[in-house]
Amino acid sequence: KQWYQRRVRGRGDQYQGVAFTEKLCAVSIVRAGEVMETAVHSIVKDISIGKILIQTCHETGEPALHYLRLPYSIANMHIILMDATLATGAAAMMAIRILLDHDVPEENISFVCMIASKPGVQAIAYAFPRVRIIMGELDPDIDEMFHICPGLGNFGDRFFGTG
Repeated sequence: KQWYQRRVRGRGDQYQGVAFTEKLCAVSIVRAGEVMETAVHSIVKDISIGKILIQTCHETGEPALHYLRLPYSIANMHIILMDATLATGAAAMMAIRILLDHDVPEENISFVCMIASKPGVQAIAYAFPRVRIIMGELDPDIDEMFHICPGLGNFGDRFFGTG
C-alpha cells in the first residue's frame, strides 16, 4: 500500500491527510531539470536527488549521456524524473531507459515537466506506456531547431541567462 492516512498538524490546526509510504527519489535531467529540485526538496525534505546529464546534438537531435549520479538503492524507489521541457522526447526517453537499466520498474517512474510538445508526449507514451507524464502546458509541435512551438525557446538559456 503506497498511501496511509494520518492526522497532520500545521499552524495550530489539525486536518486529515495522506502520506506516501514508499521511498521517493527525484532525478533531474541536467540542466533545465535542476530548476525543479528546490521545489521538490521543499515539499519532501528527505528526498534523494539523482542527476543525469544528457545533451542533445543540435545537428541531429540525438541525445548523448555525459554524466550519471543515482542513489544506490534506486531500484526500490518511486522516481520523479524532472526536466523543464519535453520537446522531441529523445532526452527523456534516454533517461527513462537509464532508469530501467538500473532496475527501476517502468510504473514507478513519473516524468514531470513544465511545458511539453505533443510529439514528445506521444513518443514517450508509445515507448513507455506505464510511465506517468505530468506537464503544466502542452504545445502542438516542435520546429526545425527541436524547440517547442510556440513554446519559449531554450528554457535553460532563458533561466540561467546564457542564451
